Amino acid sequence: MSAPTHRYMTDRDKTWTEKGIEDSAEGKAKDLKGKIKDAAGSLTGDTSLEAEGKLDQLKGKAQDAKGKVERKIDKVGDGIDE
Repeated sequence: MSAPTHRYMTDRDKTWTEKGIEDSAEGKAKDLKGKIKDAAGSLTGDTSLEAEGKLDQLKGKAQDAKGKVERKIDKVGDGIDE
């Protein structure tokens, strides 16, 4: 009896929609983490933490936007295939 083989998805195996959903979710999580850091920095007077939070928010919003573009690419590609 042979051992079961497990196949893990790589980025090349994913559709644009799958990549987009993943990027959007990760982006929203980064944005939320940034909001928490920003608020904590404001409450404690830690300007460094506040700035780090704002940067995390920007990175998260950018990654979410990338995810939205990836999902649009897949929709446009579907229209071309027809």
